[in-house]
Amino acid sequence: MLPSYKHIINPKLKHTYLSIDDEGTLIIKSPMVSQQYISKLLISKAKWINHAREQIANKKGKISNINDLSSLYLWGKSKKLILIPSSKNKIAIDEDITIYYKDADKIHQQIYNLYKEEAKSKLPQIVQEYANKMQLFPNKITFRKTKRQWGSCSATNNISLNTMLAKLPIDVVKYVIVHELAHIRHKNHQKEFWALVGKYMPKYKQLQNELKTYTT
Repeated sequence: MLPSYKHIINPKLKHTYLSIDDEGTLIIKSPMVSQQYISKLLISKAKWINHAREQIANKKGKISNINDLSSLYLWGKSKKLILIPSSKNKIAIDEDITIYYKDADKIHQQIYNLYKEEAKSKLPQIVQEYANKMQLFPNKITFRKTKRQWGSCSATNNISLNTMLAKLPIDVVKYVIVHELAHIRHKNHQKEFWALVGKYMPKYKQLQNELKTYTT
């Protein structure tokens, strides 16, 4: 039996590409191709698809169905999540994370707001620390939740940081920030770029691997 998938047809493409999104959905992007071609491709890539889905399922930091959610990652530590109905929306953080909520349908939003506040309170000082060390200064820093990227640096040297960085261990967060600051000088991932990253983050490959164990 073939796996379920979402097929996006783009006549401008010359090849067919497979990817797995954060929900474990198989995405196929291709030019116009036959169903027979798709079927043969999925059979030949079955092992890769199963492995990729397994990796997604095992990633840390997933914010799934509230009924199944028993913990949250905050700065690399898994904290027990306690949900309490209340007349006011409030979050308390100590050994555990306690969310007091008025509307169960908005608990996810409270969690996203928690990460946003944590990120905005701690990340600017880390950016400033490494900007000073590297002598590379962004024009502007913005924060937003994105599905794929932990951070980005624009052509005009504006850095955007994913608020979900607050899930990660601080050392991994520092790697992401050094990575984006390095893009102020090098708008690519060539040898000079990685040499610059390595100068300020010698264990960046190890941190890259740890980053891959988390989901945005």
